[in-house]
Amino acid sequence: MSPGNLRPRHAAEAVRDALADTRVVLVNGARQCGKSTLVRTVAGGGTATWRDLDRPDDRQAAVADPVGFVEGHDLMVVDEIQRVPDLLLPIKAAVDADQRPGRFLLTGSSRLLGLRNLPDTLPGRMETIELWPFSQGEIDGAPDGFIDAVFREGPAAGADSQISRTEYSDRIVRGGFPEAVARSDPRRRGRFLDNYVQNLIERDVRQLSEIERAPQLSTMIRMLAGRSATLVSSSALAGELELARGTIQRYLHLLEEIFLVKRIPGWSRNIGTRLTLAPKLVFVDSGIAARMLAADAHTLRRPGGPFGILLEGFVISELVRQQSWCETLVELYHYRDQNKVEVDVVLEDRRGGVVGIEVKAASTVKTEDFRGLRKLEQKLGDEFIAGIVLYTGGHTLPFGPKMRAMPVSSLWQLS
Repeated sequence: MSPGNLRPRHAAEAVRDALADTRVVLVNGARQCGKSTLVRTVAGGGTATWRDLDRPDDRQAAVADPVGFVEGHDLMVVDEIQRVPDLLLPIKAAVDADQRPGRFLLTGSSRLLGLRNLPDTLPGRMETIELWPFSQGEIDGAPDGFIDAVFREGPAAGADSQISRTEYSDRIVRGGFPEAVARSDPRRRGRFLDNYVQNLIERDVRQLSEIERAPQLSTMIRMLAGRSATLVSSSALAGELELARGTIQRYLHLLEEIFLVKRIPGWSRNIGTRLTLAPKLVFVDSGIAARMLAADAHTLRRPGGPFGILLEGFVISELVRQQSWCETLVELYHYRDQNKVEVDVVLEDRRGGVVGIEVKAASTVKTEDFRGLRKLEQKLGDEFIAGIVLYTGGHTLPFGPKMRAMPVSSLWQLS
């Protein structure tokens, strides 16, 4: 089964449900992650009016007459709405005058709240659905049910795997963008990823904000790839790039707005404390992070290669994808206490139940790999559901009543 046939399992149903209840639905996500294909799946067979703001004619018409552009349609699809944000006010007026659900289906490649001079964000009138590059389960036709499984079954969840360390390397450098997945030739895939990042800088970043030093931004992206899944210091980056700390912070914000990176907040039981904890940064797609480091699958397998940091980023990005569709409502954090005891990922549900996850590049697991997870269990007591070390070996193994080692592939192979 092709990835294109799998995506509706998670996303199309969510869009259809939203259109049935909400006047405006926004499908937001990185460029080239399949937003337009998804929208065609949902609205392609009906009488929807289509407008693509990446096309000069449609964009010029929208700028010249935004009110007339959105009038007189039962369902209007507007692709890449961030190109003409002034359309949002006429859309608001249209849905206030006619409050039937399913009036507008929008797609965007930038978080709308990040756009300069944004006239309105349609509060109470719009539902946003985030779309990510393909998950490994979508590519393989696998269940993608890890989050639901571990919150439902706790440490009893788990399965053995036949996936080797070599295959994990291949999956990391491939990533999940549909175009990259479709290219079996690593050289052609690499050219796509290079062009993708360059186009983001030249088009989307410049639309969101005037940037004074585009070459330094490209260098910064490569530096961030080398620090994927770590705490990133704006001050340290400022010193290395010879840029002001405020400029670094603005660039980080821009890269998150265009869905190139994601910042994972620190976890604490004190909600106020969470706001002051340093976030961990990961790339939305592991293929881009690997490409920015000029790392292919063979390079990752060498001793001293960046396999470990890229594997952790790969795992976190898979969890973020599942977070967007799983039945269990969870938030995703990392944990680091004053003694520098760390847990790579903390998943917390709405009831306060917590699953801790450590990521290890090794094909064997040791008792000390559970140190941070045991610390978290001591802190939480009964609210601690399970501590899991994801590793590149093939078996699910017990390391205590709530502790398990599981293959990384459990992320997409559990149902």
